[in-house]
Amino acid sequence: MPMSPEHVGQLLKAKKLLEHPGLTAKMANAIGKPIEMGIQLLPKNWSRIVNDATKKALEKSLAAAVRTFRAGGHAKSKDMWHKIAATATGAGGGAFGLPALVIELPVSTTIMLRSIADIARSEGEDLHEAEPQLACLEVFALGGRASKDDAAESGYFAVRAALARAVSEAAEFIAERGVVKEGAPAIVRLISLIATRFGVNVSEKAALQAVPAIGAVGGALINLAFIDHFQNMARGHFTVRRLERIYGSDVVRSEYQLLP
Repeated sequence: MPMSPEHVGQLLKAKKLLEHPGLTAKMANAIGKPIEMGIQLLPKNWSRIVNDATKKALEKSLAAAVRTFRAGGHAKSKDMWHKIAATATGAGGGAFGLPALVIELPVSTTIMLRSIADIARSEGEDLHEAEPQLACLEVFALGGRASKDDAAESGYFAVRAALARAVSEAAEFIAERGVVKEGAPAIVRLISLIATRFGVNVSEKAALQAVPAIGAVGGALINLAFIDHFQNMARGHFTVRRLERIYGSDVVRSEYQLLP
């Protein structure tokens, strides 16, 4: 079944969101400082700290979200409410500088995951099911490259393909247990794969928060850009998934690749 012109238009909007995220520029423009300035100020062991903090933040946010996910629906998502919550969290982190990131990141990540889930519901996802729950977590891997990625490996469908097996195994585990068990191999593997991409964005966020006198206002603006980015990724991702439920994944992917 060919896609209707209306749905092709929706897919085009989704592709523009997914393939042209621009998070680095948004965060840097928010405070008027280049990320390179902050990178020079990061301690030598910061990459390990960011990696550990990213994995813990994803694991804690997933565990909290799985306990509270609700059934699907089509009500409009409350994007602005979640932006306000994330901005307030960023203000607190910015006021205390770079060391506060380890404390702030799990909170802001959980807020962002709740916002992503809200968008998923608005696009008709049934969040009682494990696979749509993990599709929410998958959003954190979108729009961010792993260190070894080239352009072909960082595209939307390439990232989904790279995560597909890990998502399937984790979904099976959650469906059987009904909970996210810390240290479970299926969950650890998925978290690690997502963290390789989400961690790049977190590192850039950390670099900006390392700039002297960033303050509460700067921290708030960085988090606003951060959540806006992942809300856009979520909107694009769940638009594609909604269209896949109508036309099938092959049709949607073929049409996606033809779009400019």
